[in-house]
Amino acid sequence: MQEPVYIKIHNRIKRAIEQQEYKVGERIPAERQMAQEFHVSRMTLRQAIKILESEGILERRVGSGTYVASQKVQEKMSGVMSFGQITRANGQVPSSKLISYHLSLPLLSEQEKLQISSSEEVLRMRRIRYADGVPICREVVAIPHKLIKNFSKKDISTHLYRTLEQKGGYEIGSVVENIGASLATEQDARFLKTRKGQPLITRRQVTSLANGQPFEYTRAYYVADRFEFTFAK
Repeated sequence: MQEPVYIKIHNRIKRAIEQQEYKVGERIPAERQMAQEFHVSRMTLRQAIKILESEGILERRVGSGTYVASQKVQEKMSGVMSFGQITRANGQVPSSKLISYHLSLPLLSEQEKLQISSSEEVLRMRRIRYADGVPICREVVAIPHKLIKNFSKKDISTHLYRTLEQKGGYEIGSVVENIGASLATEQDARFLKTRKGQPLITRRQVTSLANGQPFEYTRAYYVADRFEFTFAK
């Protein structure tokens, strides 16, 4: 059976991207121009483009054109890794911006996830996570204060896992994650440099020490076209 023309065009464009004829973040030529180059109708060309968009290879920007998509930060769902470790493993430079950092009595969900009483304070911090300067997610993190009260703000907000292991003598154990989806609010759009209503990946994560004690409850909201989860067995 002969391969459809739009699939052939899809493969040729994909190959051109792989060979860096079109680089990451670069706008590809207009549909009219590409249709003429491939000697096909604009409808056929558009079919190929739509498939590349669905694969995350191209991204359409309203009023601007179609671009080669930036590489997504990818988290392989096996073992416990911090955002910094995940980002560096993808060959990118991690950074964070702290939005708020304060002690508070726990919310009901935090009591449940961290297995603490209503009178035990938690450190709650909100921050934006970046990869190569691009905002990837907004995080709300709750940690039992008694566990980290002897560590500095910098130690906790920039490399919590390393601090617990190297300065606290703790061993990081397991993680339980729940993945969902939502739409960006006005606040998300402002912090994550995206548009209100854009798809977000939501993650609820509870990380425990080797002795089974939960020490971190994270609620994170990722820009869907900048991050993906890969489940590895």
